[in-house]
Amino acid sequence: MQERIVIVDFGSQFTQLISRRVRELGVYSEIIPFQKASEISADVQAVILSGSPFSVKHEHAPMINLDQFVDKVPVLAVCYGAQYLAHHGAGSVAFSGTREYGKAHLTVTKDDIFFNNVPKESQVWMSHSDTITVLPKGYELLGSTEDVQNAIFRKVEGIPAYAVQFHPEVYHTQAGSQFLKNFLFDIAGCKGGWTPAAFAEGTITALRKQLGTDGVLLGLSGGVDSSVAAELLHQAIGDRLHCFFIDNGLLRKGEFEEVLDSYKGLGLNVKGIRAEQKFYDALKGLSDPELKRKAIGRVFVEVFVEEAKKLDNIQWLAQGTIYPDVIESASVHGPSATIKSHHNVGGLPEKLDLKIVEPLRLLFKDEVRKVGAEIGVPGHILKRHPFPGPGLGIRIIGDITEEKVKILQEADAIFIDTMKAQGLYDKIWQAGTILLPTQTVGVMGDERTYERVVALRAVTSTDGMTAEWADLPHDFLATVSNQIINRVKGINRVVYDISTKPPATIEWE
Repeated sequence: MQERIVIVDFGSQFTQLISRRVRELGVYSEIIPFQKASEISADVQAVILSGSPFSVKHEHAPMINLDQFVDKVPVLAVCYGAQYLAHHGAGSVAFSGTREYGKAHLTVTKDDIFFNNVPKESQVWMSHSDTITVLPKGYELLGSTEDVQNAIFRKVEGIPAYAVQFHPEVYHTQAGSQFLKNFLFDIAGCKGGWTPAAFAEGTITALRKQLGTDGVLLGLSGGVDSSVAAELLHQAIGDRLHCFFIDNGLLRKGEFEEVLDSYKGLGLNVKGIRAEQKFYDALKGLSDPELKRKAIGRVFVEVFVEEAKKLDNIQWLAQGTIYPDVIESASVHGPSATIKSHHNVGGLPEKLDLKIVEPLRLLFKDEVRKVGAEIGVPGHILKRHPFPGPGLGIRIIGDITEEKVKILQEADAIFIDTMKAQGLYDKIWQAGTILLPTQTVGVMGDERTYERVVALRAVTSTDGMTAEWADLPHDFLATVSNQIINRVKGINRVVYDISTKPPATIEWE
């Protein structure tokens, strides 16, 4: 049976990071919201309690029955988790008066297996308002910082339980990875073995068993997630996988032909469907981004259903859902507020009376790429930047016309092609061009112009959950700006977006 570490999520912004760090060490982990902690099965290797924006003393603080885990399996309690462990064990937690945030200097005060290959003194990262003033009964102190006396403590007897007031999962904690490694392997007894190759092999075997002789339908986007999902399914069931690639008229320049050509090399059973005019008709006069997304989704479903009815023995609809989507839909505070509609188009399973299969629902984005490399998905697909499901429809601010699409396609092609030519594309997480709903005065030759503005957007990220604007070379930006203005009729101004996520999103709509 596969090793499994469960992270109980109390709402920390770093919870996903804990899961990622555990997986990087070769151990499978999954995140469970605290409301569902009672459903965690007894066969887990260990439990990690996350941080939280709440205080344990708050009347609405997230709470679980710790007796379910303590003395049953090894436990690592982080930040709020440590405070909750102390609170549960009749220790004392008090408001510290000042929020302890940022770098701190940890001093180890007692030898322990938890400190294997960890320096006696090192930098850690704090982020909390409460502090533990009295340890719970049966626990002993292992380390302190200048401001936090009880920075690390452990249960003295029985099945191990460790608590840390800092965040070992963040990069600012210098020995953070080693702390987690010691807990997983030396304390919890994990063996490792969670690798992209092992995941691919196990998933293909499981898909064969799950799908039997049924046919599967998958909507391809040309992106990483749907492509890797398609190849896993193809290796499991062969030609019983049917793929649609729909041209909604909102793709990048030449993308329809390029994507279809790239799939030929994989031997996938792909049908290209041109439906541009149907999407343009549905979008006519719509400016609100959510209405545009819904219109695009509705027409996608209509086209998909029309084509799907021409096939026989289709019992399943495959989707490229990945782990951040799953986590977000089961967030600690209930379903997240609608920032934008989910990328997986709703309604298809019901309309087609199909069951859902999601081969990638356990993976983070970077893990999807690693699995794709293991199963032979070409590098040019795996390195492709994320591209929104509604395509250029949400990179044209305001209403959409064929003219605007063509202008944006030309400008975007210059941006992306120049990025590739100068060796910058693979250093960027995502890049795109946005057509703004404004016109500005310009001068071309001796003539006054009143034309459109485009914004260039490029960010660096690990998984898209947070992002920094890319510090692109000024000469590169100058070249792109010059080429767009000179070669794309209808544009006389180019700007560069230097907003981070959060507070901004990567896309503008």
